Amino acid sequence: MNDHTRGTAGRRLATLLRFAAAVLTLAAVPVLAPVSAGAAQVPASSADGSHIDHTVSVDARRATVYVYSAAMNRVIALDVIRAADTSVPRPTLYLLDGAEDGIGWGGKETSWETQTDLIPFTADKNVNVVTVLDGRYSYYTDWQADDPVLGRNKWTTFLTRELPPIIDAAYGASGRNAIAGVSMSATSALALAEAAPGLYGAVGSFSGCAQTSTDPGRRYVQAVVASGGGNPWNMWGPDGSPGWAANDPSTDANLTRLRGVDLYLSAGTGGPDVAGVTPPAGGMLESVVANCTRRLQASTTRLGIPATFQYVPGGQHSWPYWQQSLHAAWPGFARALGI
Repeated sequence: MNDHTRGTAGRRLATLLRFAAAVLTLAAVPVLAPVSAGAAQVPASSADGSHIDHTVSVDARRATVYVYSAAMNRVIALDVIRAADTSVPRPTLYLLDGAEDGIGWGGKETSWETQTDLIPFTADKNVNVVTVLDGRYSYYTDWQADDPVLGRNKWTTFLTRELPPIIDAAYGASGRNAIAGVSMSATSALALAEAAPGLYGAVGSFSGCAQTSTDPGRRYVQAVVASGGGNPWNMWGPDGSPGWAANDPSTDANLTRLRGVDLYLSAGTGGPDVAGVTPPAGGMLESVVANCTRRLQASTTRLGIPATFQYVPGGQHSWPYWQQSLHAAWPGFARALGI
C-alpha cells in the first residue's frame, strides 16, 4: 500500500465516520514473517486439512505459530504463550486485535503482546494464550464474497471450527476457552461466542459497538472495513441485507445464545479522566462506543442475561484502557476456565 493509497483510505474513513461520529487509525495490511531456520515444528491438523504450517520459538513459553486455514486457503500468524504449568491440560484464552493492529510496516508488530503487559500478567497463570495477528478490517467474520483488497475472510469458520481443535491437540489443552477483543474485535468476540454456543465460557468485549445492523453501529462497521480498503458489501451483503441483522450480536435472538457465558464489557466515558484531563480524539470515539455499550446493557438486562459492564472515567480508545479491562475481567475468566 503506497502513500497515495493510504491517504485515499484515510479520506474515505473520515467521510464515513461523520455518520458514526468516530475516528480510527489507518495502518497497513499485515505481512507474515519468514520461516526461521531450525524453527520448532508442532504437528497438529484438523479434518478439513487445516494444520500448523510451522512455528518459530521465541523462548521457553512463547512462539509464533503459523496455521494454514483450509477455509481461507492461507496461513494465519498467531502468538502463543504456554501456560505456566503444563503438567495437566490447561484452558485457552483467545485474544483478537483491533482493525489497526497486526504485523505492519517494516515487520513491526502491534498487538496484545507488544502494547500491554500480557506476557508478565500471564506469567503465573495456568492458561494458554493465543493472539491472532491477522484479520485487520475483517470483523473476524465469514464474508459472503472474496474482497479484491482484503481477500478471502472466513474467520468464524477458522476461530470456531478450524483453530480450536488444532490448538487443543498441539498444546495439550483442556478444551475450555475464553475470548476477548478490542475495538473492532470487541464486536467479533461476542459474535463468535454466539456462533458457537458452548465453545467459549467467557467473553471480554472492550470498547466495541455491538449493533451492526442499526446506526451508528452499522456505519461504524462500514467505516472500519472501508478504512482498510475493503468493500463492506462483500462482508454481509449490500447495506440492509439480511446478513447484517443475522450477524448483529445485539439482537435478542443472538444475545440469548450468550446465556451462561461469563460476560465482561467495558467502555470509556469519553469525558475527562479521574485527574480532570480531557482526552483527545480517542475520547470522542469512545463516547460513541459507550453509548453502544449502554444500549447493549439495556438489552441484556431486559433479557435477564447476567453480564458485567464497566465504564472507565475518561477512558480512551487505546491500549492502556484495554489492558486495564483485561485485568478487571480476569477473575471471571478464571472462574469460567476452571483455574
